[in-house]
Formats: sequence, structure tokens, C-alpha cells
Amino acid sequence: MFRTMRGHDKALAAEADEARRKFRSDVRDAVSVRTILLVSGVLLLQLGFILSYVGAFHSPRPFRIPIGVVAPATLGAKISSQLNGIASDPLRAVLVDNASAARHEVEHASLSAALVINPTSTTDMLFVASAGGASVVAATEEIITEAESSLHRHVVVADVVPLQVGDGRGLTGFYLVIGWIVGGYLVAALLGISGGARPATLRRGAIRLLAVVPYAILSGLGGAIIVGPVLGALTGHMVALWWLGALLVFAAAAVTMAFETLFGVIGIGITVLLFVVLGNPSAGGAYQTALLPPFWRALSSALPNGAGVDSVRRIVYFGGQGVGGDLGVIALYVLGGVFVTLVGSLRHERRATQQLSD
Repeated sequence: MFRTMRGHDKALAAEADEARRKFRSDVRDAVSVRTILLVSGVLLLQLGFILSYVGAFHSPRPFRIPIGVVAPATLGAKISSQLNGIASDPLRAVLVDNASAARHEVEHASLSAALVINPTSTTDMLFVASAGGASVVAATEEIITEAESSLHRHVVVADVVPLQVGDGRGLTGFYLVIGWIVGGYLVAALLGISGGARPATLRRGAIRLLAVVPYAILSGLGGAIIVGPVLGALTGHMVALWWLGALLVFAAAAVTMAFETLFGVIGIGITVLLFVVLGNPSAGGAYQTALLPPFWRALSSALPNGAGVDSVRRIVYFGGQGVGGDLGVIALYVLGGVFVTLVGSLRHERRATQQLSD
């Protein structure tokens, strides 16, 4: 009887061991090391997203906002020095010859604001351009109003480049650019997932890049139509916005393909890191570059997001003044993405040919 019980216990123990082994095997099959690494990458992206957005926006502080000062020579030098001496360096004041020149500088985005001192009165004029960024204007008005109050003077604000009626707080361009860039990297990711993240041949890499061209053109046109004729958010300049959008979409797609060529599926995550985690909060949407912390301020003009948002503002509101630098940045991403994709595809092709010959 005892032998029978011991045999039964051994059988149960063997069944339990087999069940544990099967469970461990199922876990390994369902959650491989590769899966764990990918999930860890997603976790890091998630935390990076929180860090980047909160870090950029939790405490906006103006830094060296360019402002012109118009005043008689001695008084102008004194006021400029006082403005430049404010703690934390919120303004970068420069002397301008006259009110007309100062207004022209603001209207063409060379200056964010201009303070015109009236030597015969206690009331001065502050030219601003809300089209260049509502947060910059608000910060500048606050600083100048406080400075004027300390001198027992008053300031009247004149918005010489106001926002269009449909462009609430000037955020239309920001969301338009985000939409274009998201579309660009999503279509590249889709092409990679459906046909293999790494193009197997140079020909296939070139075909993928060419396949994005009509998509980019249609995306640019669609975005320009939506913000223009459909919603009336940014009226006019539809052709310029169309081709800016096409360039941004293709840039995002080409960069995504380049990362996929180098790193496979992980390249999609790197693209999200670049364009979403780092690019969006530094783009100058809710808070313009001058109000961002140093890290995000430095990134703004170096990424397509920031260059794109600034380009939209300059095209729609400032007659395209100074847009060349932004377009140059976006074009560099296009060229870099195309170059890396083609060279990487060629390397994969040669490696595969070498392996076959071996």
C-alpha cells in the first residue's frame, strides 16, 4: 500500500514537473528575449516622452528675446543697457535708428518687438508681432510693462503682424507640421513592415523612396487645403505650404527609411524618439524657442519639426523672410535620409551576394 502511495506521489510530482517545464517553455515562446528588449525600448520611449514634454513646458522662461529700442542717443543707450541687465537675460535689446525702421524689423521677423520711447511724453509704443508667437509677445509685454512702471512710464502695445482670424494662438502651423511629419514616418514604417524593414537590394531601396514621392505631394496638398480653403485657419500661400508640406513628409519618410535600413524595426523607435519625443516639444508650438530650456532651444532649429513650424510662420505672416535657412535644414534631412537608405541597401545587397557565393 505504501509503495502504491509513493508511486502515486512520484507520478504527481512528475506531472507537476512536466507542467512547470511546459509553462516555462510557453513563457519563453510567448515572451522571448527579443520581445523583452523591445518592450524595454517602448518603456524608455514612454518615459522619454514624459521627460521631454514636461521638461520643455513645465517652466517657460524668456531668454534673449530680440527687441529694438528707439530713443534719443543717450537715453536709448541707457534703456538698452537696463533691459539687457535684467536678471536671467530675458531680452536682447539693440538700438534702432527710428520708429519706421523698428516697425519694419518687427514686420519682417528680424526683431520680436520694438520699444519706441517718446521723449516728450510718459507714454511709449511697443511694436509686437503676435504672428511670430503669442507666448513671446506675452512675455515681452510683461517684461516691458514692468520696466516702464519702474520708470513711471506707460506703454501702448501695437500688434503690427496680427494672427489670422482662424489661427487661434498661432498653433495652426505647429499642428500642420506635426501632421505632415507623422504621415511621413508612418508611411515609411508601413512600407518597412510590409516588405521587410531593411531593403534587400539597392533597387528596392530606391523604389521605396520613389514610392513616397506621390504620397508626399498629396500629403502636402491635402494639408494646405485643410488649413486653407476648408477651415480658413491659414488663408493664402497655399502653393508654398503645399510644397513645404511635401518636403517635410518626404524628409520624415526618408529619415525613417534610413533608420530602418541601419537598425531594422528598431529604427522606427529611433524615428519616434527623434521626431516625437525630441522634435515636437522643441518645435516652438505652444511656447516659442525663446521660452524653452537650453536643451530644447538648441534642438529647435536643428530638427525638421522646428524648421517646419518656423517656415510656416515666415511664409504665411512674414513674406517668406528668412525661410531659406529652415528649408536648408529640411533639405539636409532629405539628402541624408536618401543617402543612408541607398548606401545601406547597397551594403545589404552586397553582403547577401557574398554569403551566397561563399
